[in-house]
Amino acid sequence: MKMRQRLQLYQISVIFSMLFALIGFSYNTWRLEVSEHNSNVRLACFEILKELAALEQLIYISHYDKDMSTASPRKGWIRVGLITDFSYLANQDVQLSSSALHQTWSEHWESVPDDNQSVLLIVDDIDQVRVSIKKLLTSLN
Repeated sequence: MKMRQRLQLYQISVIFSMLFALIGFSYNTWRLEVSEHNSNVRLACFEILKELAALEQLIYISHYDKDMSTASPRKGWIRVGLITDFSYLANQDVQLSSSALHQTWSEHWESVPDDNQSVLLIVDDIDQVRVSIKKLLTSLN
């Protein structure tokens, strides 16, 4: 009888040990995937912020300095394209604000050197993307 109780106790402890190991492994796997996703989102957001700053600088050079060799519109198109591409690694809000920036840029890029209103519209959209990114970054866990 005593041997049978020991065997049952051993079997129960083995079952619980396997259960706890499986739960621990599952949690660890889930946590690693969440951490990897958050890391990718952060990296994309930082790259977008760098491109936004470069685009804003390009706009100011074009508008205020009238230096079209440094502030070529082709460079602006590349920056806007990168911002849009990186936004797909972020969330829906960043994607929407990046798309709005792309739309505004496509409508006003030609008038940036001479039209203050065009500059304000594009810079407002740049600021909207920044706000979306900051909101996303603070929500990551």
